[in-house]
Amino acid sequence: MRVRLAVLAAATILPCAVAPAHAAAATVVYVCTTAATNETQEVSLDVELTVPAQATTGQQLTIGWSGVFITGKELTAPATGMEGELNMYVYAGISGIDGLTSATGVADIGTVIPGEPVAIPATASMTTTPRNPGTGNVHAGAINFGLTPQDVLVECEVKDKGALTEYPLTVTGSATGSDPTDTGTPEADAGTTEDPDGAGSEPDNTATSTSPADTPSGGVDTGAGGLAGPDGRPLMLTGLVITLAAVIGLRLRLRPRGSHTRT
Repeated sequence: MRVRLAVLAAATILPCAVAPAHAAAATVVYVCTTAATNETQEVSLDVELTVPAQATTGQQLTIGWSGVFITGKELTAPATGMEGELNMYVYAGISGIDGLTSATGVADIGTVIPGEPVAIPATASMTTTPRNPGTGNVHAGAINFGLTPQDVLVECEVKDKGALTEYPLTVTGSATGSDPTDTGTPEADAGTTEDPDGAGSEPDNTATSTSPADTPSGGVDTGAGGLAGPDGRPLMLTGLVITLAAVIGLRLRLRPRGSHTRT
């Protein structure tokens, strides 16, 4: 009986440990600006994010987005400037994890009718790849409408970022050791400079002082990083002896001779 109860308890706990983080849909107010005319309008959506309970460095992370306009607060398509097959680009802001600031998703909205509310997809998926482990929070970000992420026709920014719902996110290191930001173990080989970009190591070009073993035979270690060449001290001593002998001989030759008296 105890074993059966333990199995049931484990079956209940484990799904909760890996379940995505959900929260009730929260109303987010956006200020939308039309690029062609610079006109603004305020819209509101009920937005909900689905954030994985855990992610891994070096592996793509997917965050679910769902949103619906509040009746009477829809985005109205401008009279001109939104022609063509348009896309909705949704963003999530991420804080608290080094190098991870946002996730991006795209969904097709097709053709819009000028002056009419814009019909948006109910769901979208946002992706990003964490490079560093850590614990942080995810919140709803901007929503843009356009042909490409760079060609934005209508840009909608969150009006009050301090009122956004935060979803917890934990990123752990890769178990396979394939973390793209792994810079090696602390016991790095001496004489190498670690590349913070993980592109590899380059030899250390720092000059080293000359060791005594590098002193050539007959040379003198100057102690100042250079070598003085052959040792001149024996030659100097020989020259000094010759010079001294010459001086003594000269003095003997110049010594006055005594006079001799003949008888």
